Amino acid sequence: MSIVVKNLSYVYSQGTPYAAAALNGVDIEISEGEYLAIVGKTGSGKSTFIQHLNALIKLQNGEIRVFDIDLTAKKPDLKRLRGTVGMVMQYPEYQLFDETVEKDVAYGPKNLGLSEEDVQARVKEAITLVGLDFDEIRDRSPFELSGGQKRRVAIAGVIAMKPRVLILDEPTAGLDPVGKREILSLIRTLKQTTSPTVIIVSHDMEAVSENCDRIAVFSDGMVLKTGSPREIFYDETVLKEAEMDVPSVVKIAKALEKRGVVLSEKPVKKAELIEALTRRRSRNE
Repeated sequence: MSIVVKNLSYVYSQGTPYAAAALNGVDIEISEGEYLAIVGKTGSGKSTFIQHLNALIKLQNGEIRVFDIDLTAKKPDLKRLRGTVGMVMQYPEYQLFDETVEKDVAYGPKNLGLSEEDVQARVKEAITLVGLDFDEIRDRSPFELSGGQKRRVAIAGVIAMKPRVLILDEPTAGLDPVGKREILSLIRTLKQTTSPTVIIVSHDMEAVSENCDRIAVFSDGMVLKTGSPREIFYDETVLKEAEMDVPSVVKIAKALEKRGVVLSEKPVKKAELIEALTRRRSRNE
């Protein structure tokens, strides 16, 4: 397992009249190579959970192990942890700060103590990987770029650290349909090339159903259920308790079922729905 979390609990403003529990006994294991979606309504603990995975939030109660890094240790190796777990926060373009794209992307690798030559190689590679022309964009101010370019530069700054685990909080938030497709395609590319384990927090059930291997449903600071998209999106009990929406493909399949057209395959992806309908039509001809 790349990440093992046991009995993780966290209380904001602990010991004050304003104390608020955000996590309550979270247990989950995430395998290397997984594409995991974390879903749940606002306030269910999703963002608090992921910020524990690279120690942006200090552990209060429970256990977290990321590969061989034990966060319950007195002095966990945070530099190595943050080189292992890359975190792309929601609207990462607002976190750009340096005068040029090249300097902004170089910030993380420099903090890893790499040589100038290695830093430059990583910066060029990362900018190219996110689909931007290094020579054309390297000396430009990140604040002069388009919204989509800014988001790619922000992701490049994380990728330049070569994390084995890439975590993205609402990666498609605020993007138009074309921008969403491009970012999701980029994430798939990064999973294949640099970061084999990907975790996304998302309210976009279309993106989750089309891209993720497994879903963890959070509710009231706990993991309500984990399973494949098919197991989650056709579990009426979980959907009701977590107040979850479902992707359009599942809505169509359920609407067809009410009309007597039952698809035994229970599709969650558009391609699966088309295949199921085509197969059913062929049987009926």
